[in-house]
Amino acid sequence: MPGEIWPALPYEAWRDTAETLHLWTQIVGKVRLAFTPWLNHSWHVTLYVTARGLTTSPIAHGARSFELEFDFIAHRLLLTTSEGTVDTVPLRPMPVGAFYQSVMQLLDRRGLSVTIDPIACELPGTIRLDQDRSHDSYDPDFANRFWRVLLAADRVFKQFRTGFVGKASPVHLFWGGLDLAVTRFSGRRAPPHPGGIPHLADAVTREAYSHEVSSAGFWPGNARTPQPAFYAYAYPEPPGFRDAPVEPAQATYDAVLGEFLLPYDVVRLSADPERTLLSFLQRTYEAAATHGAWDRAALECPLGLPGVPRPV
Repeated sequence: MPGEIWPALPYEAWRDTAETLHLWTQIVGKVRLAFTPWLNHSWHVTLYVTARGLTTSPIAHGARSFELEFDFIAHRLLLTTSEGTVDTVPLRPMPVGAFYQSVMQLLDRRGLSVTIDPIACELPGTIRLDQDRSHDSYDPDFANRFWRVLLAADRVFKQFRTGFVGKASPVHLFWGGLDLAVTRFSGRRAPPHPGGIPHLADAVTREAYSHEVSSAGFWPGNARTPQPAFYAYAYPEPPGFRDAPVEPAQATYDAVLGEFLLPYDVVRLSADPERTLLSFLQRTYEAAATHGAWDRAALECPLGLPGVPRPV
């Protein structure tokens, strides 16, 4: 129902839209990548949840700035500039290649021409974003539901992030995997990541995992795991992590992915979804930090409260 905080999001019911929208976010994300100086762990490429959808945040172009935002209420992509111009692309059923051309034409019109790598990242096979015509679905109801799930998860992830004084990432959406994530760092270097992610340079992966992490997030599902789920993992995975007791009891460890998975519906249908999700985030973090011998006393603090300075 419109306005539902944790709406149903059955993967098979919106799979075609999910796949198309994933590729659309890659086009927009690659525009940000092309203009933005590299930031540690690829944080410069991500999208952020807004009160209407997903945004790049302001992107510098010389002395100018522009922003691309998916609006999943009015169902449009907005290009706004610091000069005050606003252009839109309607979000409706259209091939990925047509969406690509529409975005590039808007950028050209505003003097923001850019060349991006047209090969989709982190997906099997070779999908050319500028030529793809096999993905052309857009169901506005399910796109809106997806955003509302992200909005609810973003709120809980941000609350969880306040309980850590060490290095932590923003809450952001990686368009390679279409997952909303938040990551904590022990402060120690990690062994080189083996890489091997499809259409993602190993140098990028190794830089992203240059330091020990405990990471958690949400993704809407894919062909291998056709259900939305929250996830949590540690890199490098310490001995004992996968066997650690976590909450809620429905969370299980997927040995192929190397992650704990908690089906979204377990959270959605629980008596207190926020508390259920916070418990999963906290217990999986504790498993990573305890078995990884993190300096928890130096890194942790109580969850933050509005208007209350953290005691020191």
